Amino acid sequence: GELIGHTDRISGFAFCHCPGQSGLCASSSDDGSVKIWDTEALAPVGEYSLHQNAISALHWSPLVKDLIVSGDEKGIIVCYWHNRSDSQQFFPEPRTIFCLTCSPHHENLVAIGYKDGMVVIIDISRKREVLHRLRGHDDEIHCLAWCPVPGEERLPAWQDELQEEGKVPNGELTQDTTTKKGCYLASGSKDQTIRIWSCTRGRSVMTLKLPPTKRRGGAVDPAVKERIWLTVHWPSGRSTEIVSSCFGGELLLWDLTQSGKRKWTLLGSSEGQNHSRIVFNLCSVKRQDKELLFSISMDRDVKCWDLSTLDCSWTMPSLGGFVYSLAFSPVDTGCLAIGVGDSMIRVWNTLSMNNIYDVKTFWQSIKSKVTALSWHPTKEGCLAFGTDDGKVGIFDTFSSSAKNKPPQISSTYHKKTVYTLAWGPPTPPLSSGGEGEQPSVTLYSCAGEGIVFQHNPWKLNGEANDINKVIRDTNSIKHKLPARTEISWKPDGKLLALGNEDGSIEIFQAPELKLLCTIQQHHKLINAIRWHHEHGSQPELSYLIASGSINATIYVHNLKSVVESTSESPLTITEPFRTLAGHTAKITSLSWSPHHEGRLVSACYDGTAQVWDVMKEEPLCNYRGHQGRLLSVQWSPVDSDSVYTGADDFSVHKWHISKQEHTRPPQGKKSIELEKKRSIQPKVKTKKKKKPIGKSPAKQDLSDAINGDESAKEMLLEENGVSDHEGEKDAQEAELPDKVSVTVSKDTSTSAYDYSSFSLPKPFVTQKATPVKKDPPKEKPAPDASLKKRKPRSILPFSTFMDHRSKDELHQDCLRLATCLKTKDNNEDVSPDLKDRIHLGLFTDRASLHKMIDVEGKHHLENGHPELFQQLMLWKGDMKGVLQAAAERGELTDQLVAISPMVGYQAWVWTVEAFVKQLCFQEQYVKAASHLLSIHKVCEAVELLKVNHFYREAIVIAKARLRPEDPILRDLYTSWAALLEKDGHYSMAAKCYLGASSPYDAVKVLAKKGDVTSLKTAAELALISGEEKLSATLSFRCAQDLLLSRNWVGAQEVLQQHKTLFGQRLVFCLNELLCKCLSERNPCDRKSPVPPYYHSWELNREASFFEMVIEVWQNVLGMDTTEQATCAWEQLRSIEHPPSTSNTHPKQVLFHISHDLTLAALSYQTATWDEAVKSILGAVTRSYDASSFTLMQEICSIILPEGCDNLRHKLDSTNSQSMNACRSLEGFMAYGLLYDLWWNAPKDSLVLQKAVLDPVLCPSEQTALEKSYISGQSSSEETPDQTAVEVDENLCNTTEVCRCETESDSKTSSVDLVDSQSKLNGCEVLLSEEIAALQNTQRDIAEVQQILADMIHQHQQQRNNLQENTNGSTQESNLQQNSETESDKPCSDSNQMNCKDEVKEPITLPELTKQLLKAKQKLAEFPDNLKVFPFPDVLECCLVLLHIGSQCPPELHEQALDLLRKHGSANTYKKAGRRFLT
Repeated sequence: GELIGHTDRISGFAFCHCPGQSGLCASSSDDGSVKIWDTEALAPVGEYSLHQNAISALHWSPLVKDLIVSGDEKGIIVCYWHNRSDSQQFFPEPRTIFCLTCSPHHENLVAIGYKDGMVVIIDISRKREVLHRLRGHDDEIHCLAWCPVPGEERLPAWQDELQEEGKVPNGELTQDTTTKKGCYLASGSKDQTIRIWSCTRGRSVMTLKLPPTKRRGGAVDPAVKERIWLTVHWPSGRSTEIVSSCFGGELLLWDLTQSGKRKWTLLGSSEGQNHSRIVFNLCSVKRQDKELLFSISMDRDVKCWDLSTLDCSWTMPSLGGFVYSLAFSPVDTGCLAIGVGDSMIRVWNTLSMNNIYDVKTFWQSIKSKVTALSWHPTKEGCLAFGTDDGKVGIFDTFSSSAKNKPPQISSTYHKKTVYTLAWGPPTPPLSSGGEGEQPSVTLYSCAGEGIVFQHNPWKLNGEANDINKVIRDTNSIKHKLPARTEISWKPDGKLLALGNEDGSIEIFQAPELKLLCTIQQHHKLINAIRWHHEHGSQPELSYLIASGSINATIYVHNLKSVVESTSESPLTITEPFRTLAGHTAKITSLSWSPHHEGRLVSACYDGTAQVWDVMKEEPLCNYRGHQGRLLSVQWSPVDSDSVYTGADDFSVHKWHISKQEHTRPPQGKKSIELEKKRSIQPKVKTKKKKKPIGKSPAKQDLSDAINGDESAKEMLLEENGVSDHEGEKDAQEAELPDKVSVTVSKDTSTSAYDYSSFSLPKPFVTQKATPVKKDPPKEKPAPDASLKKRKPRSILPFSTFMDHRSKDELHQDCLRLATCLKTKDNNEDVSPDLKDRIHLGLFTDRASLHKMIDVEGKHHLENGHPELFQQLMLWKGDMKGVLQAAAERGELTDQLVAISPMVGYQAWVWTVEAFVKQLCFQEQYVKAASHLLSIHKVCEAVELLKVNHFYREAIVIAKARLRPEDPILRDLYTSWAALLEKDGHYSMAAKCYLGASSPYDAVKVLAKKGDVTSLKTAAELALISGEEKLSATLSFRCAQDLLLSRNWVGAQEVLQQHKTLFGQRLVFCLNELLCKCLSERNPCDRKSPVPPYYHSWELNREASFFEMVIEVWQNVLGMDTTEQATCAWEQLRSIEHPPSTSNTHPKQVLFHISHDLTLAALSYQTATWDEAVKSILGAVTRSYDASSFTLMQEICSIILPEGCDNLRHKLDSTNSQSMNACRSLEGFMAYGLLYDLWWNAPKDSLVLQKAVLDPVLCPSEQTALEKSYISGQSSSEETPDQTAVEVDENLCNTTEVCRCETESDSKTSSVDLVDSQSKLNGCEVLLSEEIAALQNTQRDIAEVQQILADMIHQHQQQRNNLQENTNGSTQESNLQQNSETESDKPCSDSNQMNCKDEVKEPITLPELTKQLLKAKQKLAEFPDNLKVFPFPDVLECCLVLLHIGSQCPPELHEQALDLLRKHGSANTYKKAGRRFLT
């Protein structure tokens, strides 16, 4: 029976060997499942799918009755105990498993063979499962076999070899007592070796190399050499003998005790006992006292061997495909050739006495299904075959070496399946013996493309001849010849019958192939033709010819009269001699009985074979034993009661006529059942095939199932029963116009025709349905093909529709057309005769055709397909009207515009212009411009693009087509640039300006962004364009930006391109050195976000600052001469910087100071000291104005570390200006010193020591330099003259106080009293009476001006308020309040309340003016030299001196008090000096 259930290829099978359960077996499949079967009931008892991948090996444990072990392609092993449905997974190696086997001695051991040649033994009871990894093979492991006898000490042949090596190379030696006994394991691999492994030692103890056995016959297909499947079997009870497969189907018995090279013996002594192809599996069975070995092979034979004699007891062949062809040899009686879908031919000696299945297999060079066979009529063992892929060849089946001899192959291939082969007499050109002798018979082959070739068997490599050529020449045929589907020679070689696709059979006379007659009977494709034999008692019967087609009826014709007729022209036969009806499906094969007269057997798709008595038209016997459709039949040449049939159930049956219970084919229900049975059959059959080779049988069988029909010459879908031939023919005709229209039409729509404008009668629809279905099955459309590819809409739907009406109307058409054409010959107008049959215009004159086109066009327009209407008009040649209509409706298309030149040049230009308007309306401006170019309207195209902002495209066209100097181009660039600039795309805009050759604008637009890179690029661009001045300006801006990010190197690089900026380079250089000095003197704790980028100049630290700077200038910037210095000085002198305030950015302040110092350094170099003093003073006062006190101190100490005396000596004492400047400079230095002494006073003399140390009052640890230099604020209030005052009121609030404590005390203690007093005496310069008076006056003026400003501000406010609010009293109080608060302004916040008490009544405007005038006059009385240079606040200095207290020399103390009394009338000083003056 069969085990049915898997849906994919079977990859493994195993029986259960435990007693009492031998009926159980398991199978694994590529579908990932393992099924457990009960073979007695042929039913599945369990199934599991634990693998995620295709299973490649399976074994049922011989010791544990319910354990099944399986392995898959990814290396996962599943152990499944089916009684308790428990499972466990192992993953010893991530490799592809090829085979596995459980040990027969230890229930936990499993050996696994992998694709790459590794063998692993695992213990499934342990966590770390791998016991041994056995390495030695270097290719696929095909088979593993455990020695049936446990223990390893019984084999003396290699024991000595083991003692040398006590160590274990692979894996560890386990000390389990079970494995101690050990067991041998044999493995066979694709590398052509067998290895015997010791389980305890984990290593190979013997390697057997396959011998190159002499293949009988010698001639070998080189591809076969490589092919090997090395399976090994260890027969039970024999520990020293192993059976293995070898090359090409031989089996070897190895004796392991044998010493020396040759340890093997070949099984099968006599010829033909061995398999003809590689062996896959071996297993043995004990039967009474004999031990039998079974083998299966790629040749699909099962062989049984007797191990005692090493001979093959019997062979059982099996088939792996449909049986397409059967042929008995005419020479070697009883020799049956079988052509099978598994690409092999079996030659079965049916008369063999000792072996019922005496079969030889031929497979070399076939490589495709064998669909046709034919024996040579006289030469023994000469068998012709044809295949599914169109190959024709000849095998020699007889010679002793035939076993491995490949066939001769004809060099002419058919394009499709070979249907029939026949040996027959040579016809021209072979019969007209050209060179030497010709063969007496040649081989004819007929195939699916409808051609018959004649092959010369002596020269198969020569070209075969198409016999249609001879037929045409002999019978001078002009019309198309039908496609041939069957060929049959009359046994005497005089007549040839050809069956055709249209159902006709033509009879030709040899050798010239003169057409004698045509049999018009079947009307469907002919499948089989057979001539009656000649050796009967009634010779006239030899003229009988039987034929079968896709129609189920068999016809027999008698051609005696035709052959004897003397008629010159060929006859047509339409009446059969006998009709054999009864089958319900297509006839596939026929065979006459050689033993009777007029007895015929037929094979049919209804699944039965039928024997007929032809003369009586009587069914005699029906055979129903097949489970599928019959494909071939042969009557036995030796037994008149036996018939052989082949079917698509993979089998050949021999059956006896006398033993059949049925006489006629099944009708109705029974045939339906058979039909059902066979429809499921191919699926079922695939399951019981042997192990697959390369192509899996399942897939092969399915393809057999599909292609089987093809080989059985099925050109159209079969129909059960006989269909109306006419209808079918019409259907075929109907397809033709449809096909023609398809190729022309461009549109797509779901139906083949557009029926929307016709009212369809219902019956038409149903009739239409039939032809549509009747597509040749050769194309095998996919189920969803209709969704994928829509049929294009027909361009002539009306006439196509008219040609698909009912049969009667089509017949009427033919008659009408013939009448019209007849009239036309008599030169009359035909169109009136056509009347309503417009579509016949296709077959008559032009006027009628025009009418037809007009009707079709009208339909297209009504249905909304103007494009099809336009196409028709183009065909007709009437284009002008179409163009005008389309332009008016805005329906012009590219195609119409392309066609328009056929109407004329003017029309073309007009059409293009219309199309451009249409495109602009649809906003397709670029396409419109291209069309304008096609009619050479370049400027219009450019303008169109420009207006719609397609500048890029417009420029391309303008540049490509217009003169370079054309103003349009410049205009395009500038307008685009303006647009880009507006959107902020500056670099693109710059490119446009460059294109428009105005580099100045390009530079300007690039610089617009103002970042460093843009400025740098803009400067370079300006330089290239020759705008040197602009370039210098931009470079300077860029350098200043770089300076802000402390990148002096970058700044110098930018500046060095311009000679005019040489002075600035000096400034930058000095700035860098100054910053370096400042940061070295006051290292900053905070990490700055941007690290400074200094030059790595060598500096002379010993020299003074100016000398160091000048040295760098000379060495690096190359300023050697005084001329250069003077020049640079002039350059820098002309630049005026605005005075600094406390809000100026510190880096800006520093830069301006560097500018002043550069001037000083230049003066220093040229020894113009007067200028130098002024420049130094400028730098100092700038830092003073910026409220950056510490910076001022640092600069003084860097520039003049020795004080001013040195400088004063160098000055020209007559020049009062420079002397005044020097005095001012001294004043600022003394001012710095004064504060220094006050803050850094010795500890014992510091009155406010406690307060200073109070940590709460120290707001930050930041150094004074940082505070002033980085944030630009000297203290919490920002005017310098309040520093001392504030210190008085809130001493600890200034950061400078903290500094004294945060630094080390050494500095403080070193300033001892005497030293500080001498220094304080130096501060006398500060206490200048006249300057105090001057400053007082300046203060008064400032105060009056402030009050005036406030009054104006107040007045404005008042006016605003008046408009909103008319209440006078509120205004009064507002005014008063305002004036109060304004006069308070100079006071510090802490003292606000005290000030309020002292506020006077509001002053009037005249009084203020008077005060201002008085103060100004007073100011004018002071000498000018006092007013030119700034000076520190004298009163502030007095306050500081008084604060210093005990350290201050008494005369200074007095002087200070005196000044305060005299000039300290201002509020601020009054408050600050209160404690000293009271």
